[in-house]
Amino acid sequence: MTSGVGVSPGPATSVPAVQRAWRLSRLDTATTPGRLRLLLAGLVVLSLAWGVLAALTAEQHASAAADVVAVSEPLSLDAEQIYQSLSDADATAASAFLVGGLEPAADLQRYNADIAQAAVRIEAASALLGSSAARTQLPGNLNKASTAGSAAGDDLATLSAGLPVYADEVGTARADNRIGYPLGAAYLREASNLLRGKLLPAASDIYTKENGLLTSSSAQATGLPLLVVTLVFGLGAGFLLYRSWRWLTRRTHRRVNYGLLVAAVAGAISLVWLAGAFAFGRAELLHAQQQGSAPAEAFARADVAVLQAHADESLTLIDNTGDDSYQKDFIAQQKLLGPGPGTLLAAVQASAGSASVTADAQAWYRAHAALRALDDGGKHTAAVQSALNGQAATAFNRLSADLSDGINAHQAAFASDARGGRDAFTGLAVGMIVASLIMVAGCAWGLNRRLAEYR
Repeated sequence: MTSGVGVSPGPATSVPAVQRAWRLSRLDTATTPGRLRLLLAGLVVLSLAWGVLAALTAEQHASAAADVVAVSEPLSLDAEQIYQSLSDADATAASAFLVGGLEPAADLQRYNADIAQAAVRIEAASALLGSSAARTQLPGNLNKASTAGSAAGDDLATLSAGLPVYADEVGTARADNRIGYPLGAAYLREASNLLRGKLLPAASDIYTKENGLLTSSSAQATGLPLLVVTLVFGLGAGFLLYRSWRWLTRRTHRRVNYGLLVAAVAGAISLVWLAGAFAFGRAELLHAQQQGSAPAEAFARADVAVLQAHADESLTLIDNTGDDSYQKDFIAQQKLLGPGPGTLLAAVQASAGSASVTADAQAWYRAHAALRALDDGGKHTAAVQSALNGQAATAFNRLSADLSDGINAHQAAFASDARGGRDAFTGLAVGMIVASLIMVAGCAWGLNRRLAEYR
């Protein structure tokens, strides 16, 4: 007999229904628990996004600042000192040759130091550029596989191959001069032409390229666009965190949520740290460029022009034929130096405010004019004495010392400020990640405590 009474649902059918209703309530944003869970998920994602963006920004600027100090600055300095050492070697060799016979020990020591310094700097620059730059053949003799290297590597190859040739020719000139062979002057002219025609242009090319890379790395380290985006995002995240706190206060009637307070403090600290580190680092790097590398470059270019003019002065006396092509080169270097608008001394004055260099240059010009008057008037021996240890030599030495002091002072200022700028970013990327994780933990703690009240 079949009963007409329906079977009531038992526990086996009621429990799944309750579980489904509970799951739906967790996802239903119309309920307070559902909204709390959605808010928690949003704040966690926001905190992680802030950490990733802030860390990437910090890493980009830190990497560029480190590149300025570790690669771009040393390469630029190497190139500058190669150029200076070669120019000084040429001027010293010509001046020592004027003495005749056995050259002065001081001049010989200075010349050898210049050649050794140039060789060391070429090797150092090659190591920094990598194995592709460390070549020992001239670019014209390289096969297609090896010519894929950088242009700076080709210039270093030219210097590596040409420096021993230059030194050998100067050595031959000195040997002939000791025993009174007139052929020594021809070897010295050939060596000077090699240096000016190939070695100095290669060194100048490296310096121009590496100085451009130094400027580019510095610009990347001090650039504003990405930082501005990051700071705007951080302020926006802070505002959303504040609005979440206000909403939670109205819903729960609790004025303080310690988890969100921890998240807010961590976010504020990371935001201030990022902005402060960038502001300090940027100021240091900009100061390094404005008061360090830019004036040092102006002094270095003026110094090279002075050294080349000094070599021209000596070579004219060595030729002993009056105003020759080397005297014309001296006049060209004098016009390049200035003073006057657009000249090298004007750049020194503008970047470093050094008036003494200009006064010393004009004193040397006057001494050189007096020297040429002696030589053209048939007083060759007196002109040589002026160039070796007289008025012209004294004026040149004073000008050269001022330029060298300026270079060293501004290079030291650049190194100090650039390292300060780099150090400002130390640990910043890691700090941003840690701060974002603290924000995530704070949000989870603060909102889970409120969610527990609805269970």
